[in-house]
Amino acid sequence: MDGYFGSYTVVLALFAIGAVIVTGALTLNRLLRPARPTPEKLLTYECGVDPVGEGWAQSQVRYYVFTYLYVVFAVDAVFLFPWATVFAAPGFGMTTLVEMFVFLGFIALGILYAWRKRVLVWA
Repeated sequence: MDGYFGSYTVVLALFAIGAVIVTGALTLNRLLRPARPTPEKLLTYECGVDPVGEGWAQSQVRYYVFTYLYVVFAVDAVFLFPWATVFAAPGFGMTTLVEMFVFLGFIALGILYAWRKRVLVWA
């Protein structure tokens, strides 16, 4: 298993072992579980409220803005931590500093957009 393709063989073997374990666990679960479906068990259940009416409901647009804000702050956190570890490495100082300020500029634009849409009010 030496050479260039040797490491791929190990990865392929690990994927195969993982697939066998997952397939075996799901098959064993299906064989051991009780299967007694009743109308009450097959009924849709959501947060303790019985389903009434159709399944169609409109969502308000403001929820999309909340999702957008979450993505902005999550991406910000995901990229700031690795940047902080690379910043101290020799030869990366000024380059990573400029790149991070460009990135933070894009994040600031996202926050400015949310502020202009009046999402960031505490009321």
